[in-house]
Amino acid sequence: MRTSMVVKALLAATAVTPLLCQAESTVTTGVASPLTATAHLDFAITIPKFIFVRINTGTGNGSGGWATGGTIDEIVWAPTAAQVGTGALAPTAGGDISVGVSTAAVVGNNGNITFGTTTTGTLNDTTGDSISFATISAATAHLSTGTTLAFPGLADAATTNITLTAVGKVVQQDAKWTWSYANATVPPVGSYGGVNVNNSRVVFTASEP
Repeated sequence: MRTSMVVKALLAATAVTPLLCQAESTVTTGVASPLTATAHLDFAITIPKFIFVRINTGTGNGSGGWATGGTIDEIVWAPTAAQVGTGALAPTAGGDISVGVSTAAVVGNNGNITFGTTTTGTLNDTTGDSISFATISAATAHLSTGTTLAFPGLADAATTNITLTAVGKVVQQDAKWTWSYANATVPPVGSYGGVNVNNSRVVFTASEP
């Protein structure tokens, strides 16, 4: 009985010993002064490659809090008859910061980012009249990061790109975009664009290597 118990104890100790040998610890003994003991520990952080773009309503800006959201907003101009053709106009509706002012942000962590807009044609109505996207612009202003995100511009049935330069492989830019309609001419009566109709929808695309 005693022999069996001793054997079991030895086997248990043997099973644990390899685990103890893998632990990082040092004991230093002696009479010299000072005594020194060292131990080591490895650390690892894995960062995924990602890219984020936000125009108007969304979650997060250049400073963080990035998430995917499904809201597509509309920027609207509805000038009075007296205003038509008299010069630049601010929107009458739309904008997440205030009326006519939108949050815009692009963030990525793998080098320079190509950022741009794509339209399918001119803004048109149901009778064949049109207003060029070139009449819509956005003034940019600082929002939260050190780099203000430029507005790439709009062109009819075309893609307009700019390059966002990375710093240490990271692009982290945002801005407040204040929208404006040039309103330099008198178009025919009509409702131009709308909610994903009459070429109204602009696609903003950010891409990195």
